[in-house]
Amino acid sequence: MTGISLAISGLEVMGQGGRRILSVPQLEVPAGAAVVVRGPSGAGKSTLLYAMAGIIAPAQGRIWWGNTDIAGRDDRGRAAFRRASVGFIFQEHLLFEELSALGNAAITALYAPRRDRRRIRESANGLLARLGLSESAARRSDTFSGGERQRIAVVRALAGAAPVILADEPTASLDRPNADALADDLMRLAREDGRTLVAVSHDPALHERADHVIDVVDGRVEGPEELHDA
Repeated sequence: MTGISLAISGLEVMGQGGRRILSVPQLEVPAGAAVVVRGPSGAGKSTLLYAMAGIIAPAQGRIWWGNTDIAGRDDRGRAAFRRASVGFIFQEHLLFEELSALGNAAITALYAPRRDRRRIRESANGLLARLGLSESAARRSDTFSGGERQRIAVVRALAGAAPVILADEPTASLDRPNADALADDLMRLAREDGRTLVAVSHDPALHERADHVIDVVDGRVEGPEELHDA
Protein backbone atom coordinates (compact mmCIF):
# COMPACT_ATOMS: atom_id res chain seq x y z
CA MET A 1 0.00 0.00 0.00
CA THR A 2 1.15 3.54 -0.73
CA GLY A 3 -0.06 6.68 1.00
CA ILE A 4 -1.07 9.82 -0.86
CA SER A 5 0.81 13.11 -0.77
CA LEU A 6 -0.97 16.26 0.39
CA ALA A 7 -0.49 19.78 -0.94
CA ILE A 8 -2.53 22.71 0.38
CA SER A 9 -2.28 26.26 -0.96
CA GLY A 10 -4.15 29.48 -0.26
CA LEU A 11 -6.66 27.76 1.99
CA GLU A 12 -9.20 29.91 3.83
CA VAL A 13 -12.03 28.55 5.98
CA MET A 14 -14.69 30.98 7.16
CA GLY A 15 -17.01 30.76 10.15
CA GLN A 16 -20.26 32.45 11.02
CA GLY A 17 -20.46 36.12 10.09
CA GLY A 18 -17.62 35.78 7.60
CA ARG A 19 -14.97 35.42 10.30
CA ARG A 20 -11.84 33.64 9.10
CA ILE A 21 -11.15 30.63 11.31
CA LEU A 22 -8.32 28.99 9.37
CA SER A 23 -5.63 30.17 6.97
CA VAL A 24 -3.07 27.87 5.36
CA PRO A 25 -0.84 29.70 2.86
CA GLN A 26 1.07 26.54 1.97
CA LEU A 27 1.48 23.03 3.36
CA GLU A 28 2.94 19.87 1.88
CA VAL A 29 2.96 16.40 3.44
CA PRO A 30 4.86 13.62 1.66
CA ALA A 31 3.12 10.35 0.86
CA GLY A 32 3.56 7.88 3.70
CA ALA A 33 4.55 10.51 6.30
CA ALA A 34 3.27 10.47 9.89
CA VAL A 35 2.38 14.05 10.86
CA VAL A 36 0.92 15.50 14.05
CA VAL A 37 -0.87 18.85 14.21
CA ARG A 38 -0.52 20.65 17.56
CA GLY A 39 -1.59 23.98 19.03
CA PRO A 40 -3.75 25.45 21.77
CA SER A 41 -7.45 24.64 22.08
CA GLY A 42 -9.49 26.64 19.58
CA ALA A 43 -6.49 27.32 17.34
CA GLY A 44 -8.06 25.62 14.30
CA LYS A 45 -6.46 22.17 14.45
CA SER A 46 -9.66 20.19 14.02
CA THR A 47 -10.87 22.61 11.36
CA LEU A 48 -7.69 21.86 9.41
CA LEU A 49 -8.28 18.11 9.78
CA TYR A 50 -11.91 18.36 8.69
CA ALA A 51 -10.89 20.44 5.68
CA MET A 52 -8.31 17.78 4.77
CA ALA A 53 -11.08 15.18 4.99
CA GLY A 54 -13.47 17.24 2.91
CA ILE A 55 -15.98 17.31 5.77
CA ILE A 56 -16.06 21.11 5.57
CA ALA A 57 -15.71 23.15 2.41
CA PRO A 58 -13.17 25.99 2.28
CA ALA A 59 -14.06 29.48 1.12
CA GLN A 60 -11.04 29.40 -1.17
CA GLY A 61 -7.82 27.55 -1.84
CA ARG A 62 -6.74 24.10 -2.97
CA ILE A 63 -6.42 20.78 -1.13
CA TRP A 64 -4.65 18.31 -3.35
CA TRP A 65 -4.50 14.67 -2.32
CA GLY A 66 -2.29 13.32 -5.05
CA ASN A 67 -3.97 14.43 -8.27
CA THR A 68 -7.35 15.12 -6.67
CA ASP A 69 -8.31 18.63 -5.54
CA ILE A 70 -11.08 17.93 -3.03
CA ALA A 71 -11.64 21.65 -2.45
CA GLY A 72 -12.90 21.87 -6.02
CA ARG A 73 -15.50 19.14 -5.51
CA ASP A 74 -19.07 19.45 -4.28
CA ASP A 75 -20.35 17.70 -1.15
CA ARG A 76 -21.04 14.46 -2.98
CA GLY A 77 -17.63 14.47 -4.64
CA ARG A 78 -15.81 15.06 -1.36
CA ALA A 79 -17.82 12.28 0.30
CA ALA A 80 -16.89 9.91 -2.51
CA PHE A 81 -13.22 10.72 -2.00
CA ARG A 82 -13.50 10.06 1.75
CA ARG A 83 -15.15 6.69 1.20
CA ALA A 84 -12.46 5.62 -1.22
CA SER A 85 -9.33 7.10 0.35
CA VAL A 86 -9.72 8.19 3.99
CA GLY A 87 -9.96 6.33 7.28
CA PHE A 88 -11.08 8.70 10.06
CA ILE A 89 -10.41 8.11 13.77
CA PHE A 90 -12.65 10.21 16.00
CA GLN A 91 -11.76 11.39 19.50
CA GLU A 92 -14.67 9.40 20.95
CA HIS A 93 -14.82 5.77 19.95
CA LEU A 94 -18.29 5.99 18.35
CA LEU A 95 -18.70 2.22 18.44
CA PHE A 96 -22.01 0.38 18.08
CA GLU A 97 -22.29 -1.10 21.57
CA GLU A 98 -24.43 -4.06 20.51
CA LEU A 99 -21.89 -5.19 17.90
CA SER A 100 -18.79 -7.27 18.52
CA ALA A 101 -15.28 -5.93 18.20
CA LEU A 102 -15.05 -7.49 14.75
CA GLY A 103 -18.50 -6.21 13.80
CA ASN A 104 -17.43 -2.65 14.58
CA ALA A 105 -13.98 -3.01 13.07
CA ALA A 106 -15.39 -4.32 9.78
CA ILE A 107 -18.47 -2.10 9.64
CA THR A 108 -17.35 -0.36 6.45
CA ALA A 109 -17.89 -3.70 4.68
CA LEU A 110 -21.64 -3.08 4.96
CA TYR A 111 -21.34 -0.07 2.64
CA ALA A 112 -18.55 -1.32 0.38
CA PRO A 113 -19.00 -2.89 -3.05
CA ARG A 114 -19.68 -6.62 -2.77
CA ARG A 115 -16.28 -7.47 -4.24
CA ASP A 116 -14.51 -5.67 -1.35
CA ARG A 117 -16.52 -6.94 1.62
CA ARG A 118 -14.58 -10.14 2.30
CA ARG A 119 -11.26 -8.33 2.03
CA ILE A 120 -12.38 -5.69 4.58
CA ARG A 121 -13.53 -8.33 7.07
CA GLU A 122 -10.30 -10.29 6.69
CA SER A 123 -8.27 -7.10 7.07
CA ALA A 124 -10.20 -6.13 10.22
CA ASN A 125 -9.67 -9.58 11.70
CA GLY A 126 -5.95 -9.44 10.93
CA LEU A 127 -5.54 -5.96 12.42
CA LEU A 128 -7.36 -6.98 15.60
CA ALA A 129 -4.89 -9.84 15.88
CA ARG A 130 -1.95 -7.46 15.40
CA LEU A 131 -3.30 -5.43 18.33
CA GLY A 132 -3.84 -8.45 20.55
CA LEU A 133 -7.63 -8.49 20.31
CA SER A 134 -8.23 -11.53 18.10
CA GLU A 135 -9.32 -13.81 20.97
CA SER A 136 -11.90 -11.20 22.01
CA ALA A 137 -13.18 -10.35 18.52
CA ALA A 138 -16.61 -11.87 19.18
CA ARG A 139 -17.20 -9.96 22.45
CA ARG A 140 -19.67 -7.08 22.52
CA SER A 141 -17.94 -3.72 22.30
CA ASP A 142 -19.45 -2.47 25.55
CA THR A 143 -17.38 -5.04 27.47
CA PHE A 144 -14.03 -3.53 26.45
CA SER A 145 -11.89 -0.98 28.29
CA GLY A 146 -11.37 2.53 26.93
CA GLY A 147 -7.98 1.65 25.48
CA GLU A 148 -9.34 -1.48 23.80
CA ARG A 149 -12.31 0.43 22.39
CA GLN A 150 -10.05 3.04 20.84
CA ARG A 151 -7.93 0.26 19.30
CA ILE A 152 -11.11 -1.11 17.72
CA ALA A 153 -11.80 2.37 16.33
CA VAL A 154 -8.27 2.45 14.88
CA VAL A 155 -8.84 -0.93 13.21
CA ARG A 156 -12.14 0.32 11.77
CA ALA A 157 -10.30 3.25 10.14
CA LEU A 158 -7.56 1.01 8.75
CA ALA A 159 -9.55 -2.06 7.69
CA GLY A 160 -10.76 -0.57 4.43
CA ALA A 161 -7.17 -0.16 3.17
CA ALA A 162 -7.54 3.63 2.95
CA PRO A 163 -4.21 5.19 1.95
CA VAL A 164 -4.89 8.22 4.20
CA ILE A 165 -5.58 8.05 7.95
CA LEU A 166 -6.85 11.17 9.74
CA ALA A 167 -7.16 11.13 13.53
CA ASP A 168 -8.78 13.72 15.81
CA GLU A 169 -7.25 13.58 19.32
CA PRO A 170 -7.12 9.76 19.28
CA THR A 171 -5.50 9.44 22.73
CA ALA A 172 -7.37 12.25 24.54
CA SER A 173 -9.81 10.02 26.42
CA LEU A 174 -7.17 7.52 27.58
CA ASP A 175 -5.00 7.28 30.67
CA ARG A 176 -1.25 7.63 30.20
CA PRO A 177 -0.31 3.93 29.77
CA ASN A 178 -3.14 3.33 27.28
CA ALA A 179 -2.39 6.59 25.43
CA ASP A 180 1.26 5.58 25.03
CA ALA A 181 0.28 2.12 23.82
CA LEU A 182 -2.22 3.49 21.31
CA ALA A 183 0.31 6.04 20.03
CA ASP A 184 2.75 3.20 19.41
CA ASP A 185 0.09 1.07 17.71
CA LEU A 186 -1.19 3.85 15.47
CA MET A 187 2.24 4.93 14.28
CA ARG A 188 3.40 1.35 13.79
CA LEU A 189 0.39 0.26 11.76
CA ALA A 190 0.46 3.38 9.58
CA ARG A 191 4.18 3.01 8.87
CA GLU A 192 4.08 -0.74 8.27
CA ASP A 193 1.34 -0.27 5.68
CA GLY A 194 2.86 2.88 4.12
CA ARG A 195 -0.18 5.07 4.81
CA THR A 196 -0.18 8.85 5.13
CA LEU A 197 -1.17 9.73 8.70
CA VAL A 198 -2.26 13.15 9.97
CA ALA A 199 -3.27 13.31 13.63
CA VAL A 200 -4.48 16.32 15.62
CA SER A 201 -3.26 15.95 19.18
CA HIS A 202 -2.15 17.70 22.35
CA ASP A 203 -0.39 14.49 23.37
CA PRO A 204 3.44 14.69 23.57
CA ALA A 205 3.55 10.91 23.03
CA LEU A 206 2.26 11.39 19.49
CA HIS A 207 4.45 14.46 18.89
CA GLU A 208 7.55 12.43 19.79
CA ARG A 209 6.64 9.54 17.50
CA ALA A 210 5.73 11.61 14.42
CA ASP A 211 7.95 12.27 11.41
CA HIS A 212 6.90 15.93 11.48
CA VAL A 213 4.90 18.29 13.69
CA ILE A 214 2.76 21.14 12.36
CA ASP A 215 1.97 24.09 14.64
CA VAL A 216 -1.35 25.91 14.30
CA VAL A 217 -1.76 29.16 16.23
CA ASP A 218 -4.74 31.53 16.05
CA GLY A 219 -6.16 29.80 13.00
CA ARG A 220 -2.98 30.01 10.94
CA VAL A 221 -0.35 27.60 9.72
CA GLU A 222 2.52 29.97 9.24
CA GLY A 223 4.49 30.62 6.06
CA PRO A 224 6.33 28.22 3.72
CA GLU A 225 8.25 26.61 6.59
CA GLU A 226 5.18 25.16 8.25
CA LEU A 227 6.31 21.53 8.21
CA HIS A 228 8.80 21.09 11.04
CA ASP A 229 10.79 18.08 12.15
CA ALA A 230 9.52 16.66 15.41
